[in-house]
Amino acid sequence: MPIIIDNPKVSIVPNLLEELETFTADQGQVIIHGIVNGGSLGTAIRIWPTTYLFDRGSSHKSELVHYEKISAFPQWTDVPPYSNYTFTLVFSGLPEDCKVFDLKEIIPQNGGFVVAGIVRNRQDVYFLEF
Repeated sequence: MPIIIDNPKVSIVPNLLEELETFTADQGQVIIHGIVNGGSLGTAIRIWPTTYLFDRGSSHKSELVHYEKISAFPQWTDVPPYSNYTFTLVFSGLPEDCKVFDLKEIIPQNGGFVVAGIVRNRQDVYFLEF
């Protein structure tokens, strides 16, 4: 079950969140940083282009516009055993009045990413553990 991380324990460059806030405000984009634990056997991850953010207060759907450090379907990215692997997804902006949204990977098989009930923040930058 995916987890929303409110206070991520990551080392970041000073002022990075402020820079991201300015970037997302100017560009109207939403940044999702994903963290996957490889477990004892390792795992493999990928993202489908049919991954969206759904505003719970309207019919708006934000599209995936860019991704880093994760493969797109049909390719896979290996996550080594006993490691935490991070990747980044960039989505088009949400409506200004959006308060809560869901991240859903709409795919024709089981196992798509789903994170429901993400409460919007000022920066539009989120950390999720999958």
